[in-house]
Amino acid sequence: MKSLLSAAATDTGLVREHNEDRFWIDAARGVFLVVDGVGGQAAGEVAAQTAVDAFRETIFDDGTPEERIRAAITHANNRIFEQATGELQGMACVLTAALVEDGWVTIGHVGDSRLYLIWRGAIRKLTSDHSPVGEEEDAGELEEEQAMLHPRRNEVFREVGSRLRGADDDEFIEIRRCGFQPDAALLLCSDGLTDLLTAAEVREIVDRYAGDPAQVAADLVEAANQAGGIDNVTALFVAGAEFRGAPSRPSRATRPRLGATRTNSPGGLFTGRAAFLAYGLMIGMLLWAVLRAAKG
Repeated sequence: MKSLLSAAATDTGLVREHNEDRFWIDAARGVFLVVDGVGGQAAGEVAAQTAVDAFRETIFDDGTPEERIRAAITHANNRIFEQATGELQGMACVLTAALVEDGWVTIGHVGDSRLYLIWRGAIRKLTSDHSPVGEEEDAGELEEEQAMLHPRRNEVFREVGSRLRGADDDEFIEIRRCGFQPDAALLLCSDGLTDLLTAAEVREIVDRYAGDPAQVAADLVEAANQAGGIDNVTALFVAGAEFRGAPSRPSRATRPRLGATRTNSPGGLFTGRAAFLAYGLMIGMLLWAVLRAAKG
């Protein structure tokens, strides 16, 4: 997929000491991955990196896009479980992967990282959050802002690496598939972004896209840090060959005023109601002077 432009940015944030997020890009073959480690400190980092390494080993094997993604995530899951001994016991991760081929995107997803589709000025979340709060938000029982502030927002009931799995196990890998047009874009991200920025705020930043996906990714991460930076944050942005950012609209504060009254400029002209009264008085005085001169 040489026509795809992509880049990612990641940051520890302003509170955490370790960055447990990882990402991987193979734009030439249309593969994109974001991983968020679970387990704290070194364990989370090891789980995330193990997932990336194992995923890379398997994703290009034979099979349909769905079969390849299921096999790669399952391989990552079982590799993490096998290595989770001693200080690493209990480590796991959540992840979102996308495979773009022949005008389609196949998504493999476990946990509460996310994938968004941006197309024709709209943004749409294509993954489900595998968490109690995420289920309530997806069902419309919680507004987006309520979910972002919920005390249980970081709990997940699906993860990669907590036990041995098979590729077709129930309630493990969520697979989605949808068309991907040349004028569309994708955003894969960890919850460090979406816990702090609404979908509308994300879209506003993506709208600035001017051909540099690295700038979009960096701007998203910076915005999350400016909003508090309470977690590791990763943004991986993928733009189709014909994707263009939406032109910004002037806000009310910057929109040019029409018929503004200039009251402090010497020799300035009056406009509006004050102008009507002033010019009416001037005309009245002029007519009075003309009539008085005629009588004289």
